[in-house]
Amino acid sequence: MNLESVKQYLEGEGAENDEGGMEKESKVANLPHRFLERFVTKGIKVDLIEPGRIVCSMKVPPHLLNAGNFLHGGATATLVDLIGSAAIYTTGATQTGVSVEINVSYLDAAFLDEEIEIESKTLRVGKAVAVVSVELRKKKTGKIIAQGRHTKYLPPRSIVSNVS
Repeated sequence: MNLESVKQYLEGEGAENDEGGMEKESKVANLPHRFLERFVTKGIKVDLIEPGRIVCSMKVPPHLLNAGNFLHGGATATLVDLIGSAAIYTTGATQTGVSVEINVSYLDAAFLDEEIEIESKTLRVGKAVAVVSVELRKKKTGKIIAQGRHTKYLPPRSIVSNVS
């Protein structure tokens, strides 16, 4: 690919212009709020939920495949983020804050319609930081697809004052 082709790929093939030559608003800009989360978690089923732990399952859908026809690494990282954050909520946290660090080790591939299991466990939920581990496995064999660790900064809890 030449440089211009790479640029066009990143900016969107053949950006549309209106009659005055101005670029029209991107279709991506018109997607619903928090579209990415719903896009990646569509079809997920919660199999077990308890304080500090969540186990989910899903069949790998076509919209999450990469060019090699297996689960996209970005989708995997997003699942680590979202399911990991959900595990933090199970501990009683009212907000999960922002990501400080996310690490994913990709160990195997998951293919179209393959059922996978996603297990998230809280390792620590403190006053300022929460750490979770997330593991994606092939449901049939238990073989690990990816292991992730996610650290989140927790916003300070507001102090409630009793005013008489």
